[in-house]
Amino acid sequence: MARWKVGLLVSVVFILAVFLRTYRITELPPGLYPDEAMNGNNALEALSTSQPIGGFKLYYPENNGREGLFINIQAIVLKFFMSVSGGLTEPWMLRVTSAFFGSLTVLGIYFLGRELFSRRIGFLASLFLATSFWHILFSRIGFRAIMAPFCLVWGMALLLMAIRKATTTSIPTASTAQNTAARWNWTFSAWTISFLGGVVFGLGFHTYIAYRVAPLLLLAAIPFFRTTPNFWKIAGAFVLGAFLAGLPIGLYYLVHPADFLGRTSQVSIFSSPSPLYALGLNVIKTLGMFFVAGDFNPRHNLVGAPELFFPVAVFFLIGTAIVLKGFWREFSRVFLVLTFLLMMLPVVISNEGLPHALRSILLIPPVMLTAALGAQWAYENISAFARPRIPDMYYASFMQALIATAVVVLTAQAAYTYFVLWANHPDTPGAFAANYVDIGRTIRALPMDVPKYVVMYAGGVDVRGIPTPSQTVMFMTDTFTPDEQIQKNVHYIFPDAIGQVPEGASIFEIR
Repeated sequence: MARWKVGLLVSVVFILAVFLRTYRITELPPGLYPDEAMNGNNALEALSTSQPIGGFKLYYPENNGREGLFINIQAIVLKFFMSVSGGLTEPWMLRVTSAFFGSLTVLGIYFLGRELFSRRIGFLASLFLATSFWHILFSRIGFRAIMAPFCLVWGMALLLMAIRKATTTSIPTASTAQNTAARWNWTFSAWTISFLGGVVFGLGFHTYIAYRVAPLLLLAAIPFFRTTPNFWKIAGAFVLGAFLAGLPIGLYYLVHPADFLGRTSQVSIFSSPSPLYALGLNVIKTLGMFFVAGDFNPRHNLVGAPELFFPVAVFFLIGTAIVLKGFWREFSRVFLVLTFLLMMLPVVISNEGLPHALRSILLIPPVMLTAALGAQWAYENISAFARPRIPDMYYASFMQALIATAVVVLTAQAAYTYFVLWANHPDTPGAFAANYVDIGRTIRALPMDVPKYVVMYAGGVDVRGIPTPSQTVMFMTDTFTPDEQIQKNVHYIFPDAIGQVPEGASIFEIR
């Protein structure tokens, strides 16, 4: 396929990806889940106060702890949108950051697929990712995990670009001034690409706990590229970039080792009576989520539906067979196998709510790349079958129509699944605490001098003495801090304090 055609197709796919991740984002998902709101409240506090209580942080310890990079980016985006909305806070303001990183991941997987295999594989992987309901869903929710695939695919793609440059471009060795300049240009270009890739890869340590196994992927590159000209220098630049990017959070964990583990020990299979049995069952559930039954949490999936659209699931099976056949001979195949196994590890050693689409989010890149290999195989076989049976004047049009049909079908299926089936599912509003958002909007519409009392019946993780479900109302009313609560006359109380509510006050219940 000609380079310009691939470029055009990838551009179309990227536009589709942006559309599917931003269309009606002010309405969908409905509501605002308290964990999203917790991010928003930390972001608001970071903007309005300073350390040690507020300010931008490397790690936000409330609500079981979260790495701070995504929240800090949300804060900057939130500040911009609040400045044009008159200071109002809305759920979508927290979610556009996810849409941004989700869309760029679609572009990144094209470059990773191109470096590992070919432009066509990159295009197919980007098409599958762009139209993946699994990825679209998390690209529209304000969870930090969406940044992890972004860092993985872009970091590895840039590293492989730098290695390819070293392999395909000879370094001028003559001592003329012209060749000296060319040598410096080559060195700067290759090392800069590698260093930048390392920085992006290292930022992944600021995103999601499952990302911490990612450095093991780099070891797989050594046997295949160790004889590549200047490989060790390029690898050194990458490692340096990753080290510098990950150093701040690493130093934080060194001082706060308990935060490094987070909830891992609480949900680990090793705390169960039969760890090996639990591990085997978890592996079956995780593998089965691609084909049989996916996540049953309506916040993570169309309840129980497989995570892969049926044709993509078939391509994934075919691609798996292709990858496993002598996979140890090629880095590209070793990379897919190792990435899949490493990213599945944090999922299967957990006993919480499997199959778990969110915790499995780093499986998305290897799955889509593997499915692209299967689709490439199908394309080649269809081409071989059609070539002798279709006149030459119609053959090219037939194959182009085949690609166009695939784009249309995959896009239509993704849009229908998200905007019709999932959006109108009766469990979806409750999964995102839509009623809490309604309470928040009602409270902020009341006059400032009217006392507003929020009675917290619902339990949850304690955040500064208040259960997590209250975070949604706090974000919608911008009353996370005591000063804001006093200023806006909003009070958060427990049921046993209802008798202290003055006459004339408005009472709201969080159940």
